[in-house]
Amino acid sequence: MYIPFNELPPHARLWIYQANRPLTEAEQAKIKPLLQRFAEEWSSHGAGLQASAELLHHQFLVLANNETAVAASGCSIDKSVGFVRELEQLLQVTFFDRTRLAFLKAGAVEMVPMQELKSKVSAGEIDENTLYFDTLVNNYGELQEAWPKPAGNSWLSRYF
Repeated sequence: MYIPFNELPPHARLWIYQANRPLTEAEQAKIKPLLQRFAEEWSSHGAGLQASAELLHHQFLVLANNETAVAASGCSIDKSVGFVRELEQLLQVTFFDRTRLAFLKAGAVEMVPMQELKSKVSAGEIDENTLYFDTLVNNYGELQEAWPKPAGNSWLSRYF
């Protein structure tokens, strides 16, 4: 069962996939109906999930499920990964590269290769107050409250 993204309960579980580049307006228009259809059809052991899917900041694909209604099983999570892989092929993007970090700088998403993080911190280009898109956020309430959040309030705090 599809739930509009802005109507998810705070405890709804999230899976965030970060594209390696912003999606164009045309690409976004192309995938929006696919996202809704996936959420409508997503199920666990034959039971429909109370799910939603949204693209945020032109670059982050977010899948969500109200786990108190029906929990996502391993098979249903595998199905979602397969769906994201299909989107990668369709759009010629990568959603599974965890070696790049995303920050909000001057109103735009800036991608930083992980191996450059220490030098950017040393140069003062990234500090504890730089807004970071933490893809480890796992529920809708946390996404609404603090996403992006200051890098110093994330696992990146060890760099400051």
